Amino acid sequence: MNIQSVLSRHFLTRWVMRGNCEALMNQEYRFAVTMNWLSELAHRGGGAEEYEIVLHALKRSADNAEGLEIPWFLIETFRQLPTAADGLLVLNYIEQFLSAAPKENSPATLQGAFNTFRDLWATIFSRIPGTTQLPLRNEVSSDPNLSAGVQKRSVLEPACGSANDFRFFHSYGLASWLDYSGFDLCAGNVDNARAWFPDIKFEVGNVFEIDVPDKAFDLCIVHDLFEHLSLEGLQTAIDEICRVTRLGICVGFFQMEEIRDHIVRPLDDYFCNLLSMARTRESFVARGFKAQVIHIGTFLREQVGCELSHNPNAYTFLLHAT
Repeated sequence: MNIQSVLSRHFLTRWVMRGNCEALMNQEYRFAVTMNWLSELAHRGGGAEEYEIVLHALKRSADNAEGLEIPWFLIETFRQLPTAADGLLVLNYIEQFLSAAPKENSPATLQGAFNTFRDLWATIFSRIPGTTQLPLRNEVSSDPNLSAGVQKRSVLEPACGSANDFRFFHSYGLASWLDYSGFDLCAGNVDNARAWFPDIKFEVGNVFEIDVPDKAFDLCIVHDLFEHLSLEGLQTAIDEICRVTRLGICVGFFQMEEIRDHIVRPLDDYFCNLLSMARTRESFVARGFKAQVIHIGTFLREQVGCELSHNPNAYTFLLHAT
């Protein structure tokens, strides 16, 4: 449900499938913000009675459920569901979530609604010839052009953590179309990742010295790394990532602003800098990449009509080699 992780998965999917499934992607943005709102509702502790009140309000397109304000994007999403997207039926996951409220009010028992798009993407990838076939769920039509031009891509992920994002590439069916390599400075993270996926290449490594030839990978994804580096380290890391990447890079930032210069903020043994969007973009452009800059709050407002953003300083860069 982290929109920046969703964007990085969609970034890879576009390269693999060459632009297919845009309708499903758009629906998933709406799903992500909706399920985040419902998760907060679950943690309020109101229980099944509150769930019933909210569901009743949504069925009436009401923006208030006995004092609880319901955002317009949630009302609009509920009104649209169920809906078809890229030949699949997106069920009413909001009603599924609210109707399944357990007496103990444990979100863990509501996993079916949370897995809505995992199952839909697994179905999409199972359609591709040569993929291990999975049971098709909620299929309403067949897209004969889906497999046209599908191409496996080599992907590098610096600072991969304990396979934090790869777990979702795998469960959503995307991993079969990636020749993936991940590295992390922390050996414990690498051990965890290998325990999860012993057949995938996870190594201890340093973003300042990536031990591969130039343009060794088609794509690269990076999350929440650059803010933790010194300004000299930032430039070195950008140099290395651009050196080893041939086609495109997706970078998620958690501390970025439209300011003139970077603001250096040392924190113990590393940094938590506030990066200048313009200067960071210029660094990638100078190394031969065209940048699409996405401010997450603005993206959610324009794409979904959602005024809620977990972090006003969150940005994602989608970079393409020129």
